Amino acid sequence: MSSGEVLRPQNGPVPHPSSPLSAPFWDGCRAGELRYQRCRACGAAHFPPAEHCRQCLTGNLTWMRSAGVGEIYSWTVVYRPVTPEFEPPYAPVIVTLDEGYQMLTNIVAIALADLAIGMRVQVQFHQVRTGLTLPYFTPS
Repeated sequence: MSSGEVLRPQNGPVPHPSSPLSAPFWDGCRAGELRYQRCRACGAAHFPPAEHCRQCLTGNLTWMRSAGVGEIYSWTVVYRPVTPEFEPPYAPVIVTLDEGYQMLTNIVAIALADLAIGMRVQVQFHQVRTGLTLPYFTPS
């Protein structure tokens, strides 16, 4: 792939719900909603899911729907994947969502040469297999 070709979703091993704590996140993805937790006591936003607030340590967390819009905080390009099912290159990114939390994800529908820190992005859901939908990000 040249730096001008557009990145796309991968077909390799995909995540799975690892605990009941993350179930609302995965349910949201299937429904086309990006979900995160917010502390009712101090207002801190959380992702990945937690049982207690990382700021004030209360267990008073609620699930919220994100607008799915943010900006690229950091990114890298993988040319040597850890598994042969992934087709390089692909670009993992850390996105800072407007609600105040960060998410490690992948970006698609953009050429490598166009990636930039601070770029505005929005969520786009891709069903990767029956029952599993993943959030990817695209330029806004």
